[in-house]
Amino acid sequence: MSENSAAPGTPPATAPGPRPEPIRFFGTTWVGHDGGYGLRRAGVAAGSLVAAVAACFVLRFAYQGLEIAEVGGFVGVLVIAMFSICSAIAFRKTWEGFGARPEDPSREDALRGLKSIGFIGSLLAYFVRSLTEAPGEKLRRTEYEKARAQFEKRRSARTGNPAARKASGRKRPKRG
Repeated sequence: MSENSAAPGTPPATAPGPRPEPIRFFGTTWVGHDGGYGLRRAGVAAGSLVAAVAACFVLRFAYQGLEIAEVGGFVGVLVIAMFSICSAIAFRKTWEGFGARPEDPSREDALRGLKSIGFIGSLLAYFVRSLTEAPGEKLRRTEYEKARAQFEKRRSARTGNPAARKASGRKRPKRG
């Protein structure tokens, strides 16, 4: 493979130091905002909004099915309340996930079902965040810059060839 066959925004394989973590739909284009980053953000925003609207229509058809089945007003209220509450929780948890890593991954796994029910909230959080940045970009940029700074600090602390340093107090015999 040639050097030009790498995905846009991907650092060369020989670059020393930490590598940026790819973001879904963006890869590593978020680092330099290159490789069609703006178009990807617009596409993700539009796609998540269209998916949320389509999901609302599907839920509306499901609710109409409940009305046709004449299950009663109480069940209808429960369904609306369930999707509303789950969507609000899913929005909040998705939004928090863009700013910080979860403290307890097992708790996030336990909330996966609730987030699946409230998928409209997750889609809306994705839409709103993609209006300003790639979802999760700020978190990953902070982590990447911290890792780069630590790498540069470690790298600058090493000066010269350690094998060429003189041993303290003793001389090495010359070969020759």
